[in-house]
Formats: sequence, C-alpha cells, structure tokens
Amino acid sequence: MLANRRALARIISLIENDGPGKETILSQIFPHTGRAHSIGITGAPGAGKSSLVDKLTTHVRGLGLTVGIVAVDPSSPFSGGALLGDRIRMQAHTLDQGVYIRSMGTRGNLGGLARNTKQVMQTLDAFGKDLVLVETVGVGQSELDIAQAADSVVLVLTPASGDAIQTLKAGIMEVADIFVVNKCDLGPAEELVREINAMLDLGSRTGWRPPVIKTNGITGEGVPEVYSALREHWNFLQTSGRIKELRKERLEKDVFEAVLEQLRHYLEEEVRRQPQLQQLLDQVQDRKLDPYTAAARVMAFLGVGPGQGQAVARG
Repeated sequence: MLANRRALARIISLIENDGPGKETILSQIFPHTGRAHSIGITGAPGAGKSSLVDKLTTHVRGLGLTVGIVAVDPSSPFSGGALLGDRIRMQAHTLDQGVYIRSMGTRGNLGGLARNTKQVMQTLDAFGKDLVLVETVGVGQSELDIAQAADSVVLVLTPASGDAIQTLKAGIMEVADIFVVNKCDLGPAEELVREINAMLDLGSRTGWRPPVIKTNGITGEGVPEVYSALREHWNFLQTSGRIKELRKERLEKDVFEAVLEQLRHYLEEEVRRQPQLQQLLDQVQDRKLDPYTAAARVMAFLGVGPGQGQAVARG
C-alpha cells in the first residue's frame, strides 16, 4: 500500500509538471479508469467546501470506501505552488491509508480547476479509489470547468450572503446536481432553501431534480444526507444511461484537447525551424497582416485545411 502511495505521488507530480513520459504513463493507466464516482465540490470562497469535503470523507470512510481528494488552491505568487489551505483543514485524514489528498495550484488557470486536474482525477481512479472528490477554487458565475470533469457536482452556498443571490442568477445553477446550504446555523437557511427550490421549479430539467440539503460543515450535520443524495444521483446516472453520455462527451473533449496541445507544441517547433512561419508572425506584429489570414496561411503550410480530413481518414 505504501509503495502504491509513493508511486501515485510520483505520477501526479510528473503530470503536474508535464514531465517526460507523462503521455506514456497516462496511456498505460487509461484502461484502468472509468470505475470511480467523481464528485465536484464547488462554490464561492468561504462557503465551507473544505469542511464539507472533510466531513464527507469521514462519513464514506466509515462505510469502507476509499477516497481520493484533489484540492485546487490558489497558487502562491512566489513559488507557483498551491497555498495548501484546504489540505490543512483535512489533516485528520493524512495518516489514513484509504485516503489520498493532493493539493494543486491553479498556476493562473481560470475555471476553478488546475490545468491537469482531470488527468490527476484519472490517476486516482486508476489507483482504485472508489470516490474522487475535487474541491475547486472559489468559483464565480462563469467558472464551470468542474461540470466537464465530474460525474456529480455539489454546489455549496451559505445563507445571508451576497454570493448566494448572485449564484441564483448565474449559469452555475444549471450544472449543480445537488445544492448544499452550509453553515445553516448562521443565518436564514430555510429562506435560502426556499429560494433555491423556487428557482428549480422554474427550470426545465428532466429526470433529475437536484435536492437542496442543509449542512453544518463543522459538526457534520446533514453530511449523511449529502452522501445519500450523491448515491441517488449516481444510481440515476447509471439507470438512465446518462453516465455513458457524460463520459462520451468528456472523452471526446479530452481527445480534442490532446490534439490541440500536440499541435501547439508542433507549431512552436515549426516556427523555430521554418523562417517563413516566423516571417508571418513578424508581419502580424508590424500590422501588415491580420492574425486570421496569418492563421490560414500557417494551416496551409502545415497541410491542414479543406479536404485534409478525408486524407487523414483514408490514411
């Protein structure tokens, strides 16, 4: 078990740093993925996401399940690493061999996740974790990357705060599968629950209506109900076939992202090797050529354009 944890730590470090052989390792572990239930915990800063993850982990460990936690923190402006605030709040689990916690710095990435978060989630899945919990950086109205990475999304709100009202107006309402009103002892929690339910009643969802659950991240009140709701959502995804659709969409996006990443590296190399490509960039810099025309010429130079897709397919 200890050897596996060390191997897991090394692989995740390699992924985070885009180290040599990363793609080879990801290719080797890919056949072992797709088993874990991935859960995104998102919400505004200070909503109590870390406390909820801590208590939820305690609950599911009592049920004998293993947990992988990815805590996405803001990056240090000096070292670029994660500030580790979330991990400090989860110290009780650091000696538990059934729990693996990893903090990741955003390193300037927007969307609530670090750039390689999905690959780290896949690695935890491949290493046999039953649940993979991802706590995002405090998100705003447009930072919805977690919806593209997790099977279930839990949105954490707090009563008597402006962020709750803003969230009710935002698109993040549409991606949440479970609503948690945390710190329910600090304000008019029932009023917020009613507001959320009223918004949900106006929606056009089919098949799954997100439950709204009151919790206290310090005492653990409501946490078993959150896990029950997560199990119900997981069962819904399985029985409805929605899980296959979600993961198909996710994997297709992963392929396109990998293609774009490889093309970017290839293009950077070609620009260094081919003087005519550098000349195109110089012309754009001098305002003699617009970026769109330059891009079309780069594509033509690389042999990518109309009709090329058929050639690739035939090859």
